Amino acid sequence: EVFQNYPNPFNPTTKITFNNPSNKAWTVSIFNVTGQRVDEFSGESGTHIELDWDASNLASGVYFYKVVAGDNTETKKAVLLK
Repeated sequence: EVFQNYPNPFNPTTKITFNNPSNKAWTVSIFNVTGQRVDEFSGESGTHIELDWDASNLASGVYFYKVVAGDNTETKKAVLLK
């Protein structure tokens, strides 16, 4: 289960949280609206992951974060307002 980032909209940091009950390797990729990957996080395991994403070097706009954990994939939208 991937939760909506908080706060949203945010400036300049937000928290991305998800559950990984299979305790498998995971990756969080963050994309801008043109599909360009702007940041990425990964880990070998963990059942409850909380990431702090610092987007202070990015422009205001809509971003998408894609969580892949084991065989599961989910994407959510985040809004950066400066």
